[in-house]
Amino acid sequence: MNTRAPFGLSFLVSATAFGVVVSVYLWPRLRRLEQNAALRALVVPHIFRFIGLSFLVPGVVSPALPSGFAVPAAYGDIVAALLALAATIALSRLASAATPLVWIFNVWGAGDFLLAFYNGVRFNLDPGTLGAAFYIPTAIVPPLLILHGLVFWLLIRPNHRGAQI
Repeated sequence: MNTRAPFGLSFLVSATAFGVVVSVYLWPRLRRLEQNAALRALVVPHIFRFIGLSFLVPGVVSPALPSGFAVPAAYGDIVAALLALAATIALSRLASAATPLVWIFNVWGAGDFLLAFYNGVRFNLDPGTLGAAFYIPTAIVPPLLILHGLVFWLLIRPNHRGAQI
């Protein structure tokens, strides 16, 4: 069975669904918040990126999953999770390092996703080799990518109150 079509469709539908959630529920509320509070709300979900370590667990993924994909994806995600945690703490404490930490986290986290996409193409990844981890790139990554985009939006346009996307 060709698993690329359901994989791509799942990614697209997940991104579309979360785009609707953002435009109907999240953005109208976030744009009324102070910068740090809005950033904190967008960064916190990334703390759960430790889930990417699943790419290293036999039985969760196929032994045929290329290590050139699995290893950078897994460790890139755990670094992103730790950076998100540090940025969240800094934002909560209104620390002077908060904005630089958010930039570091967001560039790393978005870059990690782009690298995983590149490696998936480079290794001609068969989505079936993801096993149970199939849901990470199809259900978890699209919303987190959208959150990365919103974080970049807020960082570039710091006076975001009343801004329209």
